[in-house]
Amino acid sequence: MKESIYTIPLMDAFKADDECPFCFIERNLEQHAINFALGSQASYMEDDVRAQTDKVGFCRHHYKMMFDYGNRLGSALILSTHFKKLNEELSEQVKKFSPGKSSLFGRMKKSSPDTEAPKTSIGAWVAEKEAHCYVCDHIHANYGRYIDTFFELYVNSEEFRALFENSKGFCLHHFSHLVETADTRLDDKHKKTFYPTLFSLMQTNMKRLEEEVTWFTEKYDYRNKDKDWGNSRDSVQRCMQKDRGGYPADPVFTSDR
Repeated sequence: MKESIYTIPLMDAFKADDECPFCFIERNLEQHAINFALGSQASYMEDDVRAQTDKVGFCRHHYKMMFDYGNRLGSALILSTHFKKLNEELSEQVKKFSPGKSSLFGRMKKSSPDTEAPKTSIGAWVAEKEAHCYVCDHIHANYGRYIDTFFELYVNSEEFRALFENSKGFCLHHFSHLVETADTRLDDKHKKTFYPTLFSLMQTNMKRLEEEVTWFTEKYDYRNKDKDWGNSRDSVQRCMQKDRGGYPADPVFTSDR
């Protein structure tokens, strides 16, 4: 099959012997986006990049990554024009704001703002802001293409199928994406082999992690203090990754300058 720019990174992710190749890819995409925005190439000085960051901003998690990254001046330049745009929009929202009519039932109802849809124009405006992030949007735009490439390789590449079959499976988050996408991307013939292989990988490796983290706890029993740790020393962070994705034990990502 014809290679795309996603083929080699995807193959490399499966060769990395990670608990989840798609977590591996997402981490690379995230770090690339932070590097692109704040790194030595000074992309934040480019008008088209600044136009994007002015428009969408960053989520809480990626603001923290930007702060830790170390380029405080770059962040300040991004924020200076982003806040200019924010304040222009805020002024417009305040001008046109009109509160809804109150009711006794509404006043008696317990508030749950995190789960309720916005009821005001400002609530809707903020919700739209929170739905986007320069780094998150970069990850989402590319992640879908990696999922597509995964299934193209699964159908057409024996080498890739072997990597998949010998992998450690996936975190639950990415596992669900593969299950859902395979239902529409694969024909009936390939579904008959893909699903049993995927489910076996998940069950085998979830059980492996259960045993490793259980042995981690048992090593603290004085009777086991001289026994081998096996693969359990880093089982806590690997279990966390398998359950929710990501890399809880990763060091802070910083600029190499």
